[in-house]
Amino acid sequence: MSKANGIRYESLRPAQVLVVIAYLIIAFIYLSWRPTVFNPEAPVFSVLLYVAELYGFFTALLHLVMTWRLAERDMPAAPPGLSVDVFVPSLNEPVDLVRHTLLAAIEMDYPHKVWLLDDGNRPEMAQLAAELGCGYHARSNNEHAKAGNLNAGLAQSNADFVAIFDADHAPSRRFLTETLGYFNDPKVSFVQTPQDFFNLDSYQHRKDKQTNVWTEQSLFFRVIQRGKDYWNAAFFCGSCAILRRASLDTIGGFATGTVTEDLHTSLKLHKAGFASVYHPRSLAFGIAPASVVPFIKQRIRWGQGAMQIWRREGVVFARGLTFAQRLNYLASMSTYFDGWQKGFFYLAPIVVLTTGLSPIASFSEGFLIRFIPYIVLTFLMYEEISRGYGRSLMIEQYNFARFWAFAWATLAAFRGKLKFNVTSKSVTGSSYRRFVIPQFLIMVLSVVAIPIGLAMYAYFGKLPLDSLIANSIWAFINGGLALLMLLFTRASSLSRRHEYRFPIPLPAKLRFPNGTTTYGTVDDISSSGFRLYAQLPDDVRSGTEVDGELYLPSGALPIRANIAATIRAQPQRPGEPGYIKAIGCVFDWKSATERDRLDLFLYGSDLQWQVQSLTERSRTPLQFLGDLFTGKPAPNVAKRQWTTVLYRDNPDESVGKKVGLLSRDLLLTFSPLPAGTHEVTTITRTGLEQIQVQTDAETVYDSPVAPIYGHMLPQRADKPAALDASSPATPRPALAGGGGLAGQAGMIRRG
Repeated sequence: MSKANGIRYESLRPAQVLVVIAYLIIAFIYLSWRPTVFNPEAPVFSVLLYVAELYGFFTALLHLVMTWRLAERDMPAAPPGLSVDVFVPSLNEPVDLVRHTLLAAIEMDYPHKVWLLDDGNRPEMAQLAAELGCGYHARSNNEHAKAGNLNAGLAQSNADFVAIFDADHAPSRRFLTETLGYFNDPKVSFVQTPQDFFNLDSYQHRKDKQTNVWTEQSLFFRVIQRGKDYWNAAFFCGSCAILRRASLDTIGGFATGTVTEDLHTSLKLHKAGFASVYHPRSLAFGIAPASVVPFIKQRIRWGQGAMQIWRREGVVFARGLTFAQRLNYLASMSTYFDGWQKGFFYLAPIVVLTTGLSPIASFSEGFLIRFIPYIVLTFLMYEEISRGYGRSLMIEQYNFARFWAFAWATLAAFRGKLKFNVTSKSVTGSSYRRFVIPQFLIMVLSVVAIPIGLAMYAYFGKLPLDSLIANSIWAFINGGLALLMLLFTRASSLSRRHEYRFPIPLPAKLRFPNGTTTYGTVDDISSSGFRLYAQLPDDVRSGTEVDGELYLPSGALPIRANIAATIRAQPQRPGEPGYIKAIGCVFDWKSATERDRLDLFLYGSDLQWQVQSLTERSRTPLQFLGDLFTGKPAPNVAKRQWTTVLYRDNPDESVGKKVGLLSRDLLLTFSPLPAGTHEVTTITRTGLEQIQVQTDAETVYDSPVAPIYGHMLPQRADKPAALDASSPATPRPALAGGGGLAGQAGMIRRG
């Protein structure tokens, strides 16, 4: 870590700096030489391709400016006595969704008041606010959309600070305590935190079968915003932020007149000389677009707003901004012109193969020895300055998905007033096909263009062999990207559950109508239902009503549910039915209070990331090469499987008083345990087994309701297979207890 201008920062490593220097040298050599191979028979085509390449180099330079140094903030303690209001603006979101956010906002540490700002003016929202004890304000009109709603909230508020959360963004308990301290600096006007999302099955998320989860916005929130923060250019994202009231009053409140009040407000605050802070910890979690339809609509709105702001406020020549701030805002707003550049690159090989006109006179050896190093170093440089959040192949698929949306959005620079549209929070989207027509056409045309190019070469002699080969490869790559993007779009648009199921493990106990009682492990849960792995009776059927307890860090939650599905293991012999290894259940809540307890636990935290060891970051090419050179094996973090365990946290207590969870490398408990050897009883489908585990240092996971304690297991004395709560390879269990602890544990008991 280094320090400059009073800010600590993370800089590039020496090897990464060498990659950047090599890229700049090769880029200068290539781009300065490129005009020598313009095709005189296609001068306009040649110039357009060269301009597209120059634009790519220009945006790469801006990206370097933003990401060369990443701010490292020391979080100051929140001073006592500050007055804080929390605004939750709403228009047409479902009541349950807003309820999640309000519940989490109410429970935040540090004294504050929560306001529901209802631009939908709905009676059910007024009732919700009254039920939960929140302030409520509704407008008779929707003038200036979200910005107008927030300004109406300011008129009701006397607080010194206002925190903003979109209706779907449930905040962590720590949000205020982690952000208020930055306002000890009187110049700080707002603190922005990552705008994170809990639905990891959204259109902008990509998951592998292990523990890697990447999102299309990972690079922005993990790298770019930190880079902007170094230059005092991080911007307000409209949610998951807290602002100083006095700063807003100076600029006349939240900026109006554009469809992106967040970026507009940031620019006005920076022009007025105020400072901003980016706090890089995720402290609120919302819903990302579930399908391509809201994804595209959201990107169009962002792009249109950026063009409106550019036209109204200026960027490069805006008064009040530092030179670095101008470059950072220019980088953010110019990114929407990528759509035109990408579109040209997608169409160029199609034009060459079908007309015989090429923008490059010859793909000679001289061209290749300059072009190939330039392309390779462009990829390598991008991956390294992205610090493991780049994912070039994924980014290119999203570039393909949004290129026409970006291009369309830039036309807003020439349009008048635009309508503000709220991003849909529904899980299922409308028909997506019309939103991917441009991509489908490019895929088809790229495929068709290759045989046409072959005919142009073989029968008409209008296409040189080198141009045929180069453009066929180019068209094939474009077609492949389009196919990958379209397949993912189709898969993400298929019907799915109404609510996202969190992969958070929890112990549970169920009682069946015949008197059988069983402990099990929940690993897939929402406030509407769950999946439970357990030793289950043979006569379990769909439609059966069950009751029991769900064990939360705050205590046992009584539950009632209906079995909606039975999940069978693979049969051991052909023709035989596999045993029932799990059941899918739908909750039957008798009161909102019970459901609220579970909702409060699930929303507003990153527990699914912590307990499942999920990560957005991958190894960069230099790290990968370093591992190969040193012989170091690449880290291989497999997905955790969980089983319910009984333990004791007091030597005088018998095993079975406390319920926890165990995986191959981690013990989760709801009470603290000292490091050392502990006796636990595992509960699996095969029965009960007493084992000893050696725990390491304790990690506290701060759930919204109470702490969860994680204990790493440096060594294990049991058999790992016995702890796999969902493996289909586990033998068929007998419906009997596992030794003397069976009655005490109540694992499976007939009445």
